[in-house]
Amino acid sequence: MRVNIKMSKQSIYGLTYDQLSDWLMERGQQRFRVDQVWNWLYKKRVSQFSEMKNVNKQTIELLEKHFVLHTLDEEIKQESKDGTIKFLFKLADGNLIETVLMRFNYGLSVCVTTQVGCNIGCTFCASGLLRKNRDLTSGEIVEQIMNVQKHLDERGDGDRVSHIVVMGIGEPFDNFTNLMDFLYVVNDDRGLNIGARHITVSTSGLAHKIYEFADTGIQVNLAISIHAPNNELRTRIMKINKAFPIEKLMKSVDYYLEKTNRRITYEYIMLRDVNDHKEEAEQLAKLLYNHRHLAYVNLIPYNSVDEHNQYQRSESATIQAFFETLKEKGINCGVRWENGADIDAACGQLRSKQIKKTNVV
Repeated sequence: MRVNIKMSKQSIYGLTYDQLSDWLMERGQQRFRVDQVWNWLYKKRVSQFSEMKNVNKQTIELLEKHFVLHTLDEEIKQESKDGTIKFLFKLADGNLIETVLMRFNYGLSVCVTTQVGCNIGCTFCASGLLRKNRDLTSGEIVEQIMNVQKHLDERGDGDRVSHIVVMGIGEPFDNFTNLMDFLYVVNDDRGLNIGARHITVSTSGLAHKIYEFADTGIQVNLAISIHAPNNELRTRIMKINKAFPIEKLMKSVDYYLEKTNRRITYEYIMLRDVNDHKEEAEQLAKLLYNHRHLAYVNLIPYNSVDEHNQYQRSESATIQAFFETLKEKGINCGVRWENGADIDAACGQLRSKQIKKTNVV
């Protein structure tokens, strides 16, 4: 269900091309107006409606009456030596969210947030330190991309956002309708034109939504935070496993693969002496073996969080041994070393620190 935020005007970025077209035509505007408005929004990236020079006055007044272009304010910007930039944005209702720009050899990737807080409750995660307050609107999610792109525009070097990962604060599939509208907006070739195969959505394993995602037919990549190969261990570190145990999760995976024939990435965070033994590597390989040609395991060295001091990062040698065991068993895998190690690298960490600081003050 779409969440209504108590704002006098809606973010224009929350409308897909078709939704904006219908909205304008219902108010007596000609169909070509949507192309004009869309071009000004996403190609020329105007900061106010009055800058849309070839759009008639009536349309401008309609847009100004019902929509806004800015619902996010930049609170903090942290820049890492490796080029990673972490943004802390304040929403119209005062809540804080994080967005991260990462530089890779294949392009610029932005990690976006979909909820204020998180209820999934992974015991190692900074995002879950603060419970879910609300879902973000589709416009608030799109605006994260727009703000990052405008930051790049201001630098004047011609860089553009080329990839998106929906892996920030919150569970994307718990905000499904707004997530899908966001994906349709950023993927639209008349706008930002970010290829579907350059977009990845990560879920903690909401099996019923994996079925629904498969049925949309969208070519966006899927990642699943697996983090453990058996129910006992996974339930201990991810409470979502109580509702969607591995058997139920893997049944939804079977459906997704049959429907899409698209590779799934399995995120696996490496926690020292918790889930990083050879036994777990062998169990994970067995779990994924039947679909190994459409599986890729992303081993993630843990970023420590003060509030979760029961966990530490696995030793490099342990991570390498885990990697080699998976490879020996025929499972494609790699190690994802973190970006922004010299800033608040863990997802949700900057937001959590800022809220604590504000509360103390």
